[in-house]
Amino acid sequence: MRIEEEIKQPVFKSEHQKAYINLIYSAGWVQLRQAELFKPYGITLPQFNLLRILRGQYPKPATVNLLIERMLDKTSNASRIVDKLVAKKLVSRTQCEHDRRTVDVLITETGLELLARIENEMENIHTGIRNLTLAEAETLNNLLDKIREQPA
Repeated sequence: MRIEEEIKQPVFKSEHQKAYINLIYSAGWVQLRQAELFKPYGITLPQFNLLRILRGQYPKPATVNLLIERMLDKTSNASRIVDKLVAKKLVSRTQCEHDRRTVDVLITETGLELLARIENEMENIHTGIRNLTLAEAETLNNLLDKIREQPA
């Protein structure tokens, strides 16, 4: 459905304003679909993101600073998310042997199994991305990268 119909606004000041609103609305739309998927598993999108980062590091642990650098949502509190994942036994946290000021975070077998189950189910969830051809997905990726470019 077109953005005009979704938000019941037939006219925009400009195509740039329309694109901005469309981007924000679409991001929220995708996040809602993901939240629906994660809810039965008792995790959030930032927790899922952190688990995926840790799986990419596995079997090596990651520091909280590395997690912060790699997280999709830069406003998330990585330490708090780690605490919640530790409580769910999806990750473990230990003092770093080399630097007592640093904490090592490692995904557990339970965390790895949960990720596998969620990602298997993600194949069936409709996030709209599958509506795009390969060429359209490449174009979208290029446009999104361009939006984040900093002016020289």
